[in-house]
Amino acid sequence: MASQTEEDLTCPICHDIFKEPVVLSCSHSFCRSCLKNWWEEKKTPECPDCKETLLIVEPPVSLTLKNLCETFVLERKKKLSTESEPLCNLHAEKLKLFCLDHHQPACLVCRDSKLHINHRFRPIHEFAHEHKGKLQKLLEPVQEKLKIFREVKGNFDETAEHIKVQAEHTERKIKEQFKKLHQFLQEEEEARIKALREEEEQKSQIMKVNIDALSIEIIALSDTIRVTEKELKAEDVSFLLNYKAAVERVQQRPLMDDPQLDSGALIDVAKHLGNLSYNIWDKMKEKVSYSPVILDPNTAHPDLILCEDLTSVRLHSKIKLPENPERMMFFPSVLGSEGFDSGSHSWDVEVGNNTHWRVGVAAESIDRKGLPQSGFLRLLFFQNEYTTRSSPDRAAVVTMKTKLKKVRVHLDWDRGTLSFSDPDTNTHIHTITHTFTEKMFPYFSNGGSLPLKTQPVKETPERKGDWKSRWLFNESVI
Repeated sequence: MASQTEEDLTCPICHDIFKEPVVLSCSHSFCRSCLKNWWEEKKTPECPDCKETLLIVEPPVSLTLKNLCETFVLERKKKLSTESEPLCNLHAEKLKLFCLDHHQPACLVCRDSKLHINHRFRPIHEFAHEHKGKLQKLLEPVQEKLKIFREVKGNFDETAEHIKVQAEHTERKIKEQFKKLHQFLQEEEEARIKALREEEEQKSQIMKVNIDALSIEIIALSDTIRVTEKELKAEDVSFLLNYKAAVERVQQRPLMDDPQLDSGALIDVAKHLGNLSYNIWDKMKEKVSYSPVILDPNTAHPDLILCEDLTSVRLHSKIKLPENPERMMFFPSVLGSEGFDSGSHSWDVEVGNNTHWRVGVAAESIDRKGLPQSGFLRLLFFQNEYTTRSSPDRAAVVTMKTKLKKVRVHLDWDRGTLSFSDPDTNTHIHTITHTFTEKMFPYFSNGGSLPLKTQPVKETPERKGDWKSRWLFNESVI
């Protein structure tokens, strides 16, 4: 009975409940707008049903039919509001099908109606499950990208905090050294602190821009994921109604390349602290301590700790450091702050009673995170055996009559040689021949328990410049 009443209230043209129904002289009824469009298309006022030609082009509204339609619509809306799941707007039946031609949910009555003649249908749960799977696959790379961004942002946050710690530490050391000088050096102190501040501001600003950009991207990705996940949890009908928009929203979210921490993001501590006393002496023309090679803390393995003036190193329990590109991660090693790409250079390293050490040079392009394969030329001491190594498969055992206390490293970049000798006895140990094509950095590592400490050179006018190519490490207790 309900379906018969609904059929009586349905416009034969639009197949929907009458909207402002008019009745013709032949007793057939249609929506006013539907009839008007029909007549404009046919160019003649005739009944769309029986084809009778009409004399009245402004048929009257059927108030009775209009009231019946309005009552029916109100009752149907009331019924829909009491149902736990969406119902068909036309027939108030459960939406169990999906019309592949109209791309919309439909009920069983819709399937047999004129509106869906010869249309294709799929069970709505089956169709929704299939499309949820497609949307979930589209969402997975977005979720993975969000995970990566959060991890990278975590490292960026640590880097930003480490920059502040480095700046505070460097400033404190600068002030401590300047206190040893005369009052008129105040201007020099202020100039150096200003340079440090500017670098801190510049690099902190760069990190802030990177962090802000990541934060914005994370918020955008989070919003996309949150909204999409909400769609995935929605009822099948609601999900399918919003499916196209959800797919577009996920696909339109650009997946930018994974951000990387740029090399040189950290404070250049070596520039501010390296040779500080010597540079002041050069201006003041009086004796100062000078270290010709400064260790770069940004390259130090987390198991190593440098002294505050960057002239000694010792093993230490692992400390939390940012994962910057310059840092050595495979073995407790550290590089000098300046490399050589020409000329001849030598330095002495006092190894003392250390039981496990390496000295030599390392190429600028070495793999600092994984297992080193090439780029290292070094003399190593381990298990009471001396070995020179220029590549993973090129090693030579060196026989020594007495245990070395010092090792002199001599790099002749232009001639392509790296020589090791005992400065105490002036005895040659071994020479590695190699064609250098890039900048080489002083390299050493300490796998033993004793620290290595550089001994500052006391500069005098007659020896000025004589020590600029020498690097003296003395074993001492830090």
